[in-house]
Amino acid sequence: MFHEIKLKDKYIDPFTDFGFKRLFGSECNKDILLDFLNELLHKDEGKIVSLSYLKNERLGLSSESRKAVFDIYCENERGEKFIVELQKTKQEYFKDRSLYYSTFAITDQALQGDWNFELKEVYVIAILDFIFDEGRNEPDKYRYDVMLTDIDTNLVFYKKLKFVYLEMPKFNKTVDELETHFDKWLYVLKNLKRLDRIPDKLRIKIFEKMFEVAEVAKLNPNEYKSYVDNLNSYRDLKNCLDYAKAEGKTEGKIEIAKEMKTLGIPIEQIAIVTKLSVNEIEKM
Repeated sequence: MFHEIKLKDKYIDPFTDFGFKRLFGSECNKDILLDFLNELLHKDEGKIVSLSYLKNERLGLSSESRKAVFDIYCENERGEKFIVELQKTKQEYFKDRSLYYSTFAITDQALQGDWNFELKEVYVIAILDFIFDEGRNEPDKYRYDVMLTDIDTNLVFYKKLKFVYLEMPKFNKTVDELETHFDKWLYVLKNLKRLDRIPDKLRIKIFEKMFEVAEVAKLNPNEYKSYVDNLNSYRDLKNCLDYAKAEGKTEGKIEIAKEMKTLGIPIEQIAIVTKLSVNEIEKM
């Protein structure tokens, strides 16, 4: 029986698939996502008033195209599209992937018949549990806002496509150092799983609801089992990743891949961690 597993954590980990979807991907908690997006983007056109969740699994234009699965895909009342993804492990071509994902939100807007190609804004937001290689020389920069700009003038050339990357390992403010609502958001995302109560500085309506939704004790039996399984997979993946960094040799990577397969970790994730090919891993 799964009840034999007793978690000591009071709150769920947002960096698990279960935790992220529970906090941001459910209809009844849509106001949590709405507050996060409004604080993150500070849109010139005004606050986002409402959101509608869209199907987060998209297929390419042909049957041979690779399938894309987003963590959260939604649109606001103006038809603007938002892809919000949590990335737990470092991926060599993650920037390419985020650009690829943006194309689905763009092509979704194509209209049948006579269409003048006018597009609504597309935002891709990536919450990262790793640091970009080129970002290691800037320890205090944990947010990247990327748009199409002119190389000579550095002015924005096209404003309807925006990428926001958040390198969470770099955010190290203590609760006493939090100044803005955005600071508070990043603090909650990074530290929720470690807390045993809501800090006084975070006692505002949206965070009080978030902490309540995140209570492990409020999960029903099926939710609890799903979360425990998800949490164990996440921890196994992190442990294998840490070991892979220390190991580095081909022989070590093979052993790591074998261990990860035993743990039931998807082959695509094993390939990302070990840099071995999918074919090599499948033959093990």
